[in-house]
Amino acid sequence: MNGFLELFSQYDVPGAFLVNIELTLWSALFSMILGVVLVVMRISPISSLRAVAGAYVELFKNLPLTIIMVFMVLGAYAQLKLTFSDTFATNFFWLAVMGLSLYTAAFVCESLRSGINTVPLGQAEAARALGLGFMQSATEIILPQAFRGSVAPLGNTLIALLKNSTVAAAASVSTETSSLMSQMIEFRPDVIVQIFLIFAFGYVILIIPIGMLTTYLSNKLAVRR
Repeated sequence: MNGFLELFSQYDVPGAFLVNIELTLWSALFSMILGVVLVVMRISPISSLRAVAGAYVELFKNLPLTIIMVFMVLGAYAQLKLTFSDTFATNFFWLAVMGLSLYTAAFVCESLRSGINTVPLGQAEAARALGLGFMQSATEIILPQAFRGSVAPLGNTLIALLKNSTVAAAASVSTETSSLMSQMIEFRPDVIVQIFLIFAFGYVILIIPIGMLTTYLSNKLAVRR
Protein backbone atom coordinates (compact mmCIF):
# COMPACT_ATOMS: atom_id res chain seq x y z
CA MET A 1 0.00 0.00 0.00
CA ASN A 2 2.86 2.36 0.82
CA GLY A 3 4.27 1.81 -2.68
CA PHE A 4 1.00 2.93 -4.27
CA LEU A 5 0.75 6.03 -2.08
CA GLU A 6 4.35 6.90 -2.81
CA LEU A 7 3.80 6.68 -6.58
CA PHE A 8 0.68 8.82 -6.44
CA SER A 9 2.52 11.44 -4.41
CA GLN A 10 5.50 11.51 -6.79
CA TYR A 11 3.67 11.35 -10.12
CA ASP A 12 0.49 12.95 -11.46
CA VAL A 13 -1.30 9.72 -12.36
CA PRO A 14 -4.86 11.21 -12.39
CA GLY A 15 -3.58 14.02 -14.62
CA ALA A 16 -2.17 11.50 -17.10
CA PHE A 17 -5.49 9.64 -17.27
CA LEU A 18 -7.25 12.98 -17.74
CA VAL A 19 -5.09 13.69 -20.81
CA ASN A 20 -6.12 10.33 -22.30
CA ILE A 21 -9.77 11.02 -21.54
CA GLU A 22 -9.50 14.42 -23.26
CA LEU A 23 -7.79 12.82 -26.26
CA THR A 24 -10.57 10.24 -26.43
CA LEU A 25 -13.45 12.72 -26.16
CA TRP A 26 -12.12 15.13 -28.79
CA SER A 27 -11.17 12.29 -31.13
CA ALA A 28 -14.58 10.66 -30.64
CA LEU A 29 -16.30 13.91 -31.63
CA PHE A 30 -14.23 14.52 -34.77
CA SER A 31 -14.17 10.87 -35.85
CA MET A 32 -17.95 10.71 -35.49
CA ILE A 33 -18.39 13.74 -37.74
CA LEU A 34 -15.97 12.36 -40.34
CA GLY A 35 -17.41 8.86 -40.00
CA VAL A 36 -20.93 10.12 -40.76
CA VAL A 37 -19.64 11.95 -43.84
CA LEU A 38 -17.85 8.81 -44.99
CA VAL A 39 -20.83 6.52 -44.50
CA VAL A 40 -23.08 8.91 -46.42
CA MET A 41 -20.51 8.87 -49.22
CA ARG A 42 -20.41 5.06 -49.11
CA ILE A 43 -24.16 4.75 -49.65
CA SER A 44 -24.28 7.63 -52.12
CA PRO A 45 -25.64 6.98 -55.63
CA ILE A 46 -22.52 8.73 -57.00
CA SER A 47 -19.93 6.04 -57.74
CA SER A 48 -16.90 8.36 -57.37
CA LEU A 49 -17.93 9.28 -53.81
CA ARG A 50 -18.39 5.60 -52.96
CA ALA A 51 -14.94 4.83 -54.34
CA VAL A 52 -13.23 7.64 -52.40
CA ALA A 53 -14.93 6.68 -49.12
CA GLY A 54 -14.20 2.99 -49.67
CA ALA A 55 -10.53 3.71 -50.38
CA TYR A 56 -10.26 5.89 -47.26
CA VAL A 57 -11.80 3.23 -45.03
CA GLU A 58 -9.64 0.43 -46.41
CA LEU A 59 -6.48 2.52 -46.13
CA PHE A 60 -6.96 3.65 -42.54
CA LYS A 61 -8.36 0.30 -41.35
CA ASN A 62 -5.19 -1.42 -42.47
CA LEU A 63 -2.62 1.20 -41.40
CA PRO A 64 -1.04 0.71 -37.96
CA LEU A 65 -2.00 3.60 -35.71
CA THR A 66 1.62 4.12 -34.66
CA ILE A 67 2.58 4.92 -38.26
CA ILE A 68 -0.19 7.52 -38.45
CA MET A 69 0.93 9.13 -35.20
CA VAL A 70 4.56 9.24 -36.27
CA PHE A 71 3.48 10.79 -39.58
CA MET A 72 1.61 13.50 -37.69
CA VAL A 73 4.92 14.56 -36.12
CA LEU A 74 7.48 13.86 -38.87
CA GLY A 75 5.19 14.50 -41.84
CA ALA A 76 2.34 16.84 -40.95
CA TYR A 77 4.32 18.92 -38.45
CA ALA A 78 7.97 18.74 -39.54
CA GLN A 79 7.49 18.62 -43.32
CA LEU A 80 4.08 20.18 -44.00
CA LYS A 81 4.44 22.72 -41.15
CA LEU A 82 0.96 21.97 -39.80
CA THR A 83 0.56 23.66 -36.41
CA PHE A 84 -2.39 24.22 -34.10
CA SER A 85 -0.69 26.27 -31.41
CA ASP A 86 2.58 28.03 -30.57
CA THR A 87 2.68 26.01 -27.35
CA PHE A 88 4.60 22.76 -27.84
CA ALA A 89 2.39 20.56 -25.64
CA THR A 90 -0.88 21.96 -27.03
CA ASN A 91 0.28 21.62 -30.62
CA PHE A 92 1.20 17.94 -30.27
CA PHE A 93 -1.97 17.23 -28.31
CA TRP A 94 -4.06 18.38 -31.28
CA LEU A 95 -1.82 16.57 -33.75
CA ALA A 96 -2.52 13.40 -31.75
CA VAL A 97 -6.26 14.15 -31.79
CA MET A 98 -6.07 14.58 -35.57
CA GLY A 99 -4.27 11.27 -36.03
CA LEU A 100 -6.67 9.41 -33.75
CA SER A 101 -9.68 10.99 -35.46
CA LEU A 102 -8.52 10.12 -38.98
CA TYR A 103 -7.87 6.53 -37.90
CA THR A 104 -11.03 6.00 -35.86
CA ALA A 105 -13.32 7.57 -38.48
CA ALA A 106 -12.83 4.51 -40.68
CA PHE A 107 -14.16 2.25 -37.91
CA VAL A 108 -17.01 4.63 -37.12
CA CYS A 109 -17.98 4.49 -40.79
CA GLU A 110 -17.99 0.69 -40.75
CA SER A 111 -19.99 0.62 -37.51
CA LEU A 112 -22.62 2.91 -38.99
CA ARG A 113 -22.69 0.91 -42.21
CA SER A 114 -23.48 -2.19 -40.17
CA GLY A 115 -26.37 -0.23 -38.66
CA ILE A 116 -27.56 0.84 -42.11
CA ASN A 117 -27.66 -2.82 -43.13
CA THR A 118 -30.31 -3.37 -40.43
CA VAL A 119 -32.62 -0.76 -42.01
CA PRO A 120 -35.15 -2.50 -44.28
CA LEU A 121 -34.77 -1.66 -47.98
CA GLY A 122 -38.44 -0.68 -48.04
CA GLN A 123 -37.65 2.36 -45.88
CA ALA A 124 -35.49 3.91 -48.61
CA GLU A 125 -38.00 2.96 -51.29
CA ALA A 126 -40.82 4.55 -49.32
CA ALA A 127 -38.73 7.72 -48.92
CA ARG A 128 -38.19 7.91 -52.67
CA ALA A 129 -41.89 7.31 -53.25
CA LEU A 130 -42.63 10.31 -51.04
CA GLY A 131 -40.34 12.43 -53.20
CA LEU A 132 -37.45 12.73 -50.74
CA GLY A 133 -33.98 13.20 -52.21
CA PHE A 134 -30.95 11.14 -51.24
CA MET A 135 -29.71 13.51 -48.52
CA GLN A 136 -33.17 13.85 -46.99
CA SER A 137 -33.63 10.08 -46.97
CA ALA A 138 -30.18 9.55 -45.48
CA THR A 139 -30.39 12.18 -42.72
CA GLU A 140 -34.06 11.88 -41.77
CA ILE A 141 -34.83 8.18 -42.25
CA ILE A 142 -31.79 5.94 -42.72
CA LEU A 143 -29.15 7.41 -40.39
CA PRO A 144 -31.40 7.83 -37.31
CA GLN A 145 -32.28 4.13 -37.51
CA ALA A 146 -28.68 3.21 -38.33
CA PHE A 147 -27.45 4.92 -35.16
CA ARG A 148 -29.91 2.91 -33.09
CA GLY A 149 -28.75 -0.30 -34.75
CA SER A 150 -25.06 0.43 -34.36
CA VAL A 151 -24.86 1.42 -30.68
CA ALA A 152 -22.92 -1.73 -29.75
CA PRO A 153 -20.25 -1.47 -32.48
CA LEU A 154 -19.91 2.27 -31.86
CA GLY A 155 -19.39 1.53 -28.17
CA ASN A 156 -16.69 -0.99 -29.02
CA THR A 157 -15.07 1.61 -31.26
CA LEU A 158 -15.09 4.12 -28.39
CA ILE A 159 -13.46 1.56 -26.08
CA ALA A 160 -10.81 0.86 -28.71
CA LEU A 161 -10.25 4.61 -29.11
CA LEU A 162 -9.70 5.04 -25.37
CA LYS A 163 -7.08 2.29 -25.40
CA ASN A 164 -5.55 3.60 -28.63
CA SER A 165 -5.09 7.01 -27.02
CA THR A 166 -2.01 5.55 -25.30
CA VAL A 167 -0.29 5.61 -28.71
CA ALA A 168 -0.32 9.43 -28.45
CA ALA A 169 3.20 9.09 -27.03
CA ALA A 170 4.30 8.43 -30.62
CA ALA A 171 2.98 11.92 -31.46
CA SER A 172 5.14 13.46 -28.71
CA VAL A 173 2.32 13.83 -26.16
CA SER A 174 4.49 13.45 -23.07
CA THR A 175 1.80 13.81 -20.39
CA GLU A 176 -0.45 10.83 -21.14
CA THR A 177 -0.46 7.46 -19.43
CA SER A 178 1.98 5.44 -21.55
CA SER A 179 4.59 8.21 -21.36
CA LEU A 180 4.13 8.53 -17.61
CA MET A 181 4.26 4.76 -17.16
CA SER A 182 7.57 4.59 -19.05
CA GLN A 183 8.93 7.39 -16.90
CA MET A 184 7.82 5.68 -13.69
CA ILE A 185 9.34 2.35 -14.73
CA GLU A 186 12.62 4.08 -15.59
CA PHE A 187 12.96 5.84 -12.24
CA ARG A 188 11.11 3.40 -9.94
CA PRO A 189 11.84 -0.13 -11.21
CA ASP A 190 11.62 -1.35 -7.61
CA VAL A 191 7.81 -1.03 -7.66
CA ILE A 192 7.14 -2.17 -11.24
CA VAL A 193 4.25 -4.45 -10.18
CA GLN A 194 2.47 -1.57 -8.47
CA ILE A 195 3.01 0.61 -11.54
CA PHE A 196 1.47 -2.03 -13.78
CA LEU A 197 -1.51 -2.49 -11.46
CA ILE A 198 -2.18 1.27 -11.26
CA PHE A 199 -2.50 1.65 -15.03
CA ALA A 200 -4.21 -1.70 -15.61
CA PHE A 201 -6.94 -1.01 -13.05
CA GLY A 202 -7.17 2.61 -14.20
CA TYR A 203 -8.19 1.53 -17.69
CA VAL A 204 -10.48 -1.19 -16.37
CA ILE A 205 -12.29 1.45 -14.27
CA LEU A 206 -12.69 3.66 -17.36
CA ILE A 207 -13.71 0.95 -19.82
CA ILE A 208 -16.23 -1.10 -17.81
CA PRO A 209 -18.79 1.76 -17.49
CA ILE A 210 -18.57 2.39 -21.25
CA GLY A 211 -19.32 -1.28 -21.93
CA MET A 212 -22.22 -1.31 -19.47
CA LEU A 213 -23.70 1.91 -20.90
CA THR A 214 -23.32 0.60 -24.45
CA THR A 215 -25.10 -2.65 -23.58
CA TYR A 216 -27.93 -0.76 -21.87
CA LEU A 217 -28.40 1.68 -24.77
CA SER A 218 -28.16 -1.11 -27.33
CA ASN A 219 -31.06 -2.94 -25.66
CA LYS A 220 -33.00 0.24 -24.95
CA LEU A 221 -32.73 1.73 -28.45
CA ALA A 222 -32.94 -1.47 -30.46
CA VAL A 223 -35.53 -1.26 -33.21
CA ARG A 224 -38.13 -3.98 -32.69
CA ARG A 225 -39.23 -5.42 -36.02
